[in-house]
Parts: sequence; C-alpha cells; structure tokens
Amino acid sequence: MRIPGFDHIAIGARSLDEGAEWLADRLGVGPEPGGRHPLMGTHNMLLSLGPAEYLELIAIDPAAPAPDRPRWFGLDRLDGPPRLAGWVMRQSPLMAPAGSGISAASRGDLSWRITIPDSGQMPDDGARPMRIDWGEGTHPADRLPDRGLRLARLMLPLDRMPLADPRIQSGGAFSAVIATPQGEVVL
Repeated sequence: MRIPGFDHIAIGARSLDEGAEWLADRLGVGPEPGGRHPLMGTHNMLLSLGPAEYLELIAIDPAAPAPDRPRWFGLDRLDGPPRLAGWVMRQSPLMAPAGSGISAASRGDLSWRITIPDSGQMPDDGARPMRIDWGEGTHPADRLPDRGLRLARLMLPLDRMPLADPRIQSGGAFSAVIATPQGEVVL
C-alpha cells in the first residue's frame, strides 16, 4: 500500500502538442509519452517529479469517442493556453467527497480507482484534489526518467490543507512551483 499523500498535478491543454511545447518552454524538458484513457476520452503525457510523483499533461483525445459524462479536470470547457487544471492525492481507502463518485480506470497495464467530480469541473477551480488509489499495481512515476524536476510548492487558495505536506501551502492563486535544474518555475 502506498503512503497517502501528493500524487500528481494535471496541466490541461487543448492538445497534447500545444501542452508539450508549453511545458518544454517553461521547464526545459518535454513530457514523455503516456497513453489513452477510454473512460474519459482523454490522453496524456507525463514528467517525473521524483519518486511516486509526476506531472500529467492531459487533453481531449480527438480519436476517442466522447464519454457519456463530463470529462475530468474540466477539459470539456478548457479554452485558452495550457494551465494548471487540478491535482490528485493518494488515499487508501478511497473516499469520495460530496459531488464526486469513485470510478475504476485503466491505461495500458496501469489500473487505479479515482474520484471524479460529477460535473467534471474541479472543485474550487482545481484547488481541491481528486483522490486516487493505485492499489498494489505499478505507479506511472516508476517508469519515468528523472529529469531533475520536483514539486517545490503547491499553492492553494484554501483555509484548510487537505494534506500535512509542507510543500502544500495556503495563500495566493492556485499554482504549482516546480524546481528545475535551471531554477524554480511557476505553473
């Protein structure tokens, strides 16, 4: 069983190409290929943020059929440049907050259970996390090359922090500060 805590941040983009270029311009490295999420009609690319943590670039997959529900991270309404769309924390046993349900999902040989807001919109514009349980299976970060990126801070406009992690802080706009080999970058 994995220790409860921060799992990943999600950058929403209109397309993976646009998002990959945006991330490479800011972080100095481009994301690795990910895969498709049939449950949501999305696909992704990934960057390691260290052991058991990663950055997910996610977009609507134009080759996939639309799901019968709103897509996660508010992707159905995403317009404009790529942006920090939300974050995910590990939790076991998995408990869905009000207005969310628990869904089983998979991508290739990865499988997990995740809370998904019924509306598809992330609570508090992404500041409140979705929750994920990877079970005993493989974690995506286990396969990613370490490019020296780390989550330095996740700033949340909330009074109560959902995790006792000193990197997760209240105050200011919803943003993620990534430590790179060239210095800190705010997403």
